[in-house]
Amino acid sequence: MKFRVERDVLAEAVTWVARGLPARPPVPVLAGVLIEASDDGSLTLSAFDYEVSARITVAADVAESGTVLVLGRLLADISRNLPNKPIDIATDGTKVNVTCGSSRFSLREMPVSDYPTLPASPEASGTIAGDVFTQAVAQVSVAADRGDTLPILTGVRMEIEGEKVTLLATDRYRLAMRELTWSPSATDASHVALVPARQLSDTAKSLGASGSVELALGQNGDGLIGFEAGRRRTTTRLLDGEYPKVTSIFPTSVDTEAVIETAALEEAVKRVALVAERNTPVLLKFTDGQVAIEAGTGDDAQASEALEATLTGPDIQIAFNPQFLLDGLHAVGTPWSRLSFTQPSRPAVLTGQAEADSEADASYRYVLMPVRFAS
Repeated sequence: MKFRVERDVLAEAVTWVARGLPARPPVPVLAGVLIEASDDGSLTLSAFDYEVSARITVAADVAESGTVLVLGRLLADISRNLPNKPIDIATDGTKVNVTCGSSRFSLREMPVSDYPTLPASPEASGTIAGDVFTQAVAQVSVAADRGDTLPILTGVRMEIEGEKVTLLATDRYRLAMRELTWSPSATDASHVALVPARQLSDTAKSLGASGSVELALGQNGDGLIGFEAGRRRTTTRLLDGEYPKVTSIFPTSVDTEAVIETAALEEAVKRVALVAERNTPVLLKFTDGQVAIEAGTGDDAQASEALEATLTGPDIQIAFNPQFLLDGLHAVGTPWSRLSFTQPSRPAVLTGQAEADSEADASYRYVLMPVRFAS
């Protein structure tokens, strides 16, 4: 195999493909990146760890076609640090020689025959705007569980009915739900998939910059979901199991609503929470025209701050885990936030709105369980 490729093209391609490679792979070949050079002048780089596959195709000047497997992270590090000149890669016996200007590297060739076959991506099911996809995934995945006690809660539930997509995640302390529209290939599209949140986040960040992302949901038996944008393709193995029916957590009535400037509340909570010991809550006291934020009790360090807030309904005092509240305020993505309450012991709902007096945007809802505050 022998080819020449631009430095930036190779560096970007290898870095993207190698980003998900396991640090300690169960078998050594899974640390590799498969490079296939074709006579048509295309170079395909692939990586697969039995859970996630990534594949990218770029242009190259191919003198001799062939396939080679080399350590992915090492090639990514080398290509990023080479001078800005074309890179020549050629096999020589059991070595892969990388030459760029006067820089020369000789890498060990890994056995291609031991490398697993990459899964075929399911048929495309439709497309979604890249920026919308990235924002929606970020808004929801923040609420997915990061522990391993209940693996099913580490996923984002994706439900598709026609043109409507609903993303949902919860870790039992908060719940995030985002509704959006997409362009399905079939008008009667109907799918439910449970996608690992970490992989979905990575995929959305790396593909979302493209104009649109193609989703491939396949048949339920495949156990795979595929994403494609530009010349990048990735598949992820879905989680198995029945997601709990958590939408019943959404309150059916509202007694008190408060509208506050998002950035101001986020900054104030960050400051006040500096004195909140690990896992201790911040208390929000809503009265007409303002909210007072307090943390710390007894002989410990204490902090308080007051902000303007528009209140509808009776006064309320409610306490939250500060990090969970900050996650929601960061995810809402609008200049103003609306908090809806029933009782201090019941879940509160955070939604966003564009103006102080506009309607709430219910396409994104973040439900937060309150915490008992030791008064």
